[in-house]
Amino acid sequence: MSPIRVGLVCPYDLSAPGGVQTQVLGLADYLNRSGDEAVVIGPGLPQGIEGVDLGRSLAIPGNGSMVPVSVDPRARTRLRAVAASVDLFHVHEPLMPLVSLFANHAGPPVVATFHAAPGRAGRLVYRLTRPLFDRLLGNVVAKTAVSPIAAAVLPQGNNVEIIPNGLAVDAMRVDVAREDHKVVFLGRDEPRKGLDVLLRAWPQVIDAFPGASLVVLGADRGLPGVTWMGRVDDDTRARELSSAALFVAPHIGGESFGIVLVEAMAAGAAVVASNLDAFVAVAEGAARFFPVGDSGALADMIVGLLDDPTERSRLTTAGEARAARYDWAVVGAAYRDLYARVAP
Repeated sequence: MSPIRVGLVCPYDLSAPGGVQTQVLGLADYLNRSGDEAVVIGPGLPQGIEGVDLGRSLAIPGNGSMVPVSVDPRARTRLRAVAASVDLFHVHEPLMPLVSLFANHAGPPVVATFHAAPGRAGRLVYRLTRPLFDRLLGNVVAKTAVSPIAAAVLPQGNNVEIIPNGLAVDAMRVDVAREDHKVVFLGRDEPRKGLDVLLRAWPQVIDAFPGASLVVLGADRGLPGVTWMGRVDDDTRARELSSAALFVAPHIGGESFGIVLVEAMAAGAAVVASNLDAFVAVAEGAARFFPVGDSGALADMIVGLLDDPTERSRLTTAGEARAARYDWAVVGAAYRDLYARVAP
């Protein structure tokens, strides 16, 4: 396969935490290591990343969260300038204003990837834009989605290839001692991530296992009885997951994939997750699932697994095997094959 120069377009601030941003930067790293050339394009371009910075961002409500997007109309001119130097654009969240919509019409062929599982407001936007769907997508020649859930919002008749989110699996496993009663949560402190569900369950866990510890990555409420670590870097996240007995994903909705489950499985933690369709699809057979929002059931499941090292070991083995299918060696290769099919 001849090397391809790809403009990876992200509508979200690349310096802010977020699943789409992580995927764009991870894919860029894979492509560059594979002999292609990736140009990262978006607001808030981090230092050391080759690409085009589209300036500052503004946080707007979206999918139960606040998403930092560029609303600078000058992005159109910058995208057109870089378009002449790439073989194609790979636009993530192609209907997100303004950057993605500009990129769809900037000139080169576009591969479009849909990431989100829109909430009520998002589904309304999709319905309202459906008559203009093809026009808004402009130069899109191929559509992908990270899961069937993300693809389901597209109008019928659209051919969508499912390519899941990717992860550098080997980077998640750190050689540290596993702590038998350590439970880890990873996520932003927003309702849909379900931290409150876990905190309601925790007193029951402590009653059964007074020596159990809960480490929260990504949030910091400062409440006693919990180790709050706030936003952490990649190395810290991998170390904490690699030393955890259990990883808990108590999310209550708005998920189209579940990369945090893949991270935990790759790190060797046994996974407990709410039974969202997206989570079951990602980790079926390699995790234990409880009803969404049911803190009592979650507490019972945590206690049962802390008391059962054999089952934790089984989940670890199954999880590591499951995580391998999401390694960039697999996911990145699928994108490279797609690029080769559609690049001029």
